Amino acid sequence: MTDNTFFENKKAAYFTLGCKLNFAETSTVGRELSSLGIRKARAGEEADFCIINTCSVTELADKKCRNLIRRVHRMHPQAYIIVTGCYAQLKPEEIASIEGVDLVLGMEQKRLVGKYIGRMLAASKVKSAEVGIISTSVKHTRSFTPSCSAGDRTRYFLKVQDGCDCFCSYCAIPFARGRSRNGSIAHIVAQARQAAGEGGREIILTGVNIGDFGKSTNERFIDLIKALDRVDGIERFRISSIEPDLLTDEIIDFVAASRRFMPHFHIPLQSGSDAVLRLMRRRYDTALFRRITERIREIMPDTFIGIDVIAGMRGETDELFDQSLRFIESLPFSCLHVFNYSERPGTRALKIDHHVPPEKRRLRSRRLIELSDRRLHLFYDQHIGRRANVLFEHSKKDGFMYGFTENYIKTEIPYDKTLCNVIRRVELTGWNADKTALTAKIID
Repeated sequence: MTDNTFFENKKAAYFTLGCKLNFAETSTVGRELSSLGIRKARAGEEADFCIINTCSVTELADKKCRNLIRRVHRMHPQAYIIVTGCYAQLKPEEIASIEGVDLVLGMEQKRLVGKYIGRMLAASKVKSAEVGIISTSVKHTRSFTPSCSAGDRTRYFLKVQDGCDCFCSYCAIPFARGRSRNGSIAHIVAQARQAAGEGGREIILTGVNIGDFGKSTNERFIDLIKALDRVDGIERFRISSIEPDLLTDEIIDFVAASRRFMPHFHIPLQSGSDAVLRLMRRRYDTALFRRITERIREIMPDTFIGIDVIAGMRGETDELFDQSLRFIESLPFSCLHVFNYSERPGTRALKIDHHVPPEKRRLRSRRLIELSDRRLHLFYDQHIGRRANVLFEHSKKDGFMYGFTENYIKTEIPYDKTLCNVIRRVELTGWNADKTALTAKIID
């Protein structure tokens, strides 16, 4: 058992990199430490513990994690630094070698951070040069740890699924998070009701492969979203990301008819070339992807459609990239999320002969980002002069506050504290000064 006297008058700072799922899990860690009496450190306040939740989706993500650890150590030189998350699971020794790190916890240990901190303190009493590494293989992990973040008390990130059974050739995430698993519909609905009771207005459903929901409980994703749609108090739900082969017509039709599920889809494509999709070991082809996106646009014309794309995958020749780009240009999307291909240890892609040099990957990414910028600006332009409902958030920047429409258009108005966490009817009037959002006029 953990001796809570170790935690009296202690403060913790939390740092998260990566996906929305990581943010949800960091929030859960924060609640665990709070229950032990450890309060969250205020801005500028030196912490006793620094919890760093890492990502390892790309080589760049690993680099960002290392840089963050070093920066946190400079900011909090006397603090215990505990590192967890995907990078910690995949490369614990690499993290342990970074100055300032005291404890490295794998994915299975993330849910018990307080327990392991207590053991560390009981064993050493003072900071030691010896770094503890506690990690187990995820090969047989079947447990599901519920998580729900409440960062700004407006949008909550609710974890509904974890792990992945796909083993795409470029991806190391199954080695970091294990097999697909999930919580029950009843428990997830209870978490949504709790978020509503805390004043939450919007929930984003998160996971590694959320369309795969139900393997642990013999339930279906469509039944989960139908149950959530009946939760009183939550005005908006968004599906964070869903694989195209798991985005069924039934799900699309339900979102189209729902008042609470927003017209907003995030769908990983990764490549617009069938040859590259086969190299990636993806479970669909371009014909299926086109059918899905065109059907969404047909029945929900104003839907925001975000698409993930990887540039420079091994085996992606110049000809195949050009083919992919032409296909992507022909799709009815709103925005691209572009990633440079990153070689991950242990993945099957490393066996593919054709290697795309880093500079060529960057050039391809640039072309995709330019296409994305044009399409996003066109999507926003089409909505100037229209009316929409915006949920305004708490954050304030340079005298302005921001919110999002139902179809995920970022909106800017002069800051008004009374509008925080409030949905108001607005008219979208034009672009803001730096062209990152549309300005709005409240009309109700």
